[in-house]
Amino acid sequence: MKNKYDEAVRFFNLKRWDSALQTFLLVDTENYSTEQKTELAYYLGLCYTKLERYNDALIYLDQVVSANAGTLRTCQCRLTLAYIYVTTRRPKMAEFELERLVKSGFQSAQISNMMGFAAWAQNETEQAIEYYEKALELDANNPTALNCLGFILAETGTNVQRGIELCKKALDKHPNNAAYMDSIGWAYYKIGEITEARAWLRRALDIAPRQREISAHMKTLVGEAT
Repeated sequence: MKNKYDEAVRFFNLKRWDSALQTFLLVDTENYSTEQKTELAYYLGLCYTKLERYNDALIYLDQVVSANAGTLRTCQCRLTLAYIYVTTRRPKMAEFELERLVKSGFQSAQISNMMGFAAWAQNETEQAIEYYEKALELDANNPTALNCLGFILAETGTNVQRGIELCKKALDKHPNNAAYMDSIGWAYYKIGEITEARAWLRRALDIAPRQREISAHMKTLVGEAT
């Protein structure tokens, strides 16, 4: 069955996630060592994550983390767990995994961004700002950090002008990103520049007409402008 495993890895490397998953599930693990089973769990967890089958992914990623299967692989799985928890709106669980990563000596703009999101989701505004500032210290041009920090500064009225500047800098990196346009439009709305706000929110809606937050922002603006 070693060939079946190799075939699955080949599919995985080709980013054919569904084929990789189905082939990994056919691997006979009867004679596998604990280390080999952990490696298989690693691949299964990542495949399920890529396919957005998050509950299945959690089962296998937790197995790898519990086995402490090598520092880099364990950290990768913790980061993936944090991503899943952020995506599924479980900020405290995400925060737990990220804190473990930081204690292990790992730090990156991506980790700080996730920590910022987790803090913001729990209404810890000052902590969120600190995390996003940290992300920018690690990567001054990180678009996620630029946009998220900019949005928070505008949303909370902490520093709306800086917020606009940061969001525009993020948009410079990704000119067709509707979320960044939405942040700029909302920031202009916060300082009462309705015409500018409407223009940016309209651009965002044209790109992402089904995005709920953008639609909600436009409804708020239109409601107050009429």
